[in-house]
Amino acid sequence: MALFLDSRVLDQTREGSTRERKGIHNPNSSSLSPLMAPNKLNSSGNTSTSMSCSQAENGFVNSFSLFPEKAVHELLESPVQGSDDHLIEFSEALRTVAKALRQVAEGKASAQAEAAEWKRKYELERERNNLHFEHTEKSCLEHQADLEDVRTNNSTKQSILCNDANGQSERCCSRNGICSHEVLRDGTPDSDSKSKMVRKASFKLSWCCKGERSDQYKHDIVSFERGNITTAERSSKQISLKWESCPQTVLILTKPNSVSVQILCAEMIRWLKQQKKLHIYVEPRVRVELLTESSYFNFVETWNDNKEILMLHTKVDLVITLGGDGTVLWAASMFKGPVPPIVPFSLGSLGFMTPFYSEHYKECLESILKGPISITLRHRLLCHVIRDAAKNEYETEEQMLVLNEVTIDRGISSFLTNLECYCDNSFVTCVQGDGLILSTTSGSTAYSLAAGGSMVHPQVPGILFTPICPHSLSFRPLIFPEHVTLRVQVPFNSRSPAWASFDGKDRKPLAPGDALVCSMAPWPVPTACLVDSTNDFLRSIHEGLHWNLRKTQSFDGPRET
Repeated sequence: MALFLDSRVLDQTREGSTRERKGIHNPNSSSLSPLMAPNKLNSSGNTSTSMSCSQAENGFVNSFSLFPEKAVHELLESPVQGSDDHLIEFSEALRTVAKALRQVAEGKASAQAEAAEWKRKYELERERNNLHFEHTEKSCLEHQADLEDVRTNNSTKQSILCNDANGQSERCCSRNGICSHEVLRDGTPDSDSKSKMVRKASFKLSWCCKGERSDQYKHDIVSFERGNITTAERSSKQISLKWESCPQTVLILTKPNSVSVQILCAEMIRWLKQQKKLHIYVEPRVRVELLTESSYFNFVETWNDNKEILMLHTKVDLVITLGGDGTVLWAASMFKGPVPPIVPFSLGSLGFMTPFYSEHYKECLESILKGPISITLRHRLLCHVIRDAAKNEYETEEQMLVLNEVTIDRGISSFLTNLECYCDNSFVTCVQGDGLILSTTSGSTAYSLAAGGSMVHPQVPGILFTPICPHSLSFRPLIFPEHVTLRVQVPFNSRSPAWASFDGKDRKPLAPGDALVCSMAPWPVPTACLVDSTNDFLRSIHEGLHWNLRKTQSFDGPRET
């Protein structure tokens, strides 16, 4: 350390040097240099006190050896003798220097103690991190073994161990999300050290739900591979159905009031019973018609009440419809839960969902019963009405399942409808016009198309939001993702009530304060494809709607030069 002297001592030293150069002699001053003057003040007469400096370990001079502690203490305690002003001022300066040195010594000792404490904490933290790393590595190896067991056994209920921030393990169920473990680590070995590896941050993907009584159904549409998040691309993949056992029971639904359909139904039932040995269910009306024709059809089964209809999906392996799209809608409405595969034969006018031709029903059914078959999963909407008098959101009326669309219109009223629309509790818009259509992608070629909506591939999971004659030029249709919940409410200041219809039937009034809630149903309608879902969809819009059909431009017109 550098020895800092009082400014007054430096001034006096300069003054003394000036006097010596000028030849001025002070009789009271000593012939010794000012720095040696304190030795005269030693009461014991020890004027040979050493002032040598010792070298510290770092190569700097140790400041504390310039003045021995005992000499400094006696200097501070003993009174100053004599009346020399320079000696008195010099003694005061030395006291100031000694006080400063004492404070520096105390600060150095405190700093050394603090540094030792930090070094001890650092060693403990490094040891703790090493132990935590070894524990995490061991746990990750165990998780890798668990994941391999899951892939081998195809278990969907396997629980995976996860490590929390404190190093403790907790269990998370794979059905509630996706946990990242060993797949997050880079398994490429290092050429220099096997213990060195690149690690990625661990995370978990979970599906947000409102609770057990949620009106939303969550689909697992995210795959997880080595820490990368990718979608499952459900809409772009063709779905195939392969029978693990031969179908045993068939349900046949027909279009009413059609003689040609009755004749085809009787012929098909004979062939299925005699050639395929199948159990056959029909509607009560159809069974009466068959028995009126011949008593041969006594083997045909039917149901007696709605309770038996609810259990049809547990008995029926395959559904055959003879009619148009309306017959397919009727077949879907009979099943309030899971729906068996439907084979729709075209005996109607348009036939967007009926790709099979009745003239070749034997070949078609032979191929379908043998399998595998391509199917289209047609999504349905789950709708329910919440009245203004309801105490909570779960106090609703009977749920309705629709395959095409739910329509909210003004009915016979001459006033515009006034509807407040929300998406997952976020305000969307206020509809003022003739009404609103909430459609599935299968229903995009029905009422929604006529109201200006887009045509959408039936396997695209989404909900179409199409206004009916809106009183605004900027009101364009929307397409929402499948996981949202839409709520349409009639405000209290509405001039008239609205009316809701579900697939064109079951109309219900919506008074001011009432709300209609729609979300994607968990049970789609699987319909068999003639070729595949895309080919059938394009064929239906080309043949049924004559989509983009025009006369081809001739080659003998004007040419560019």
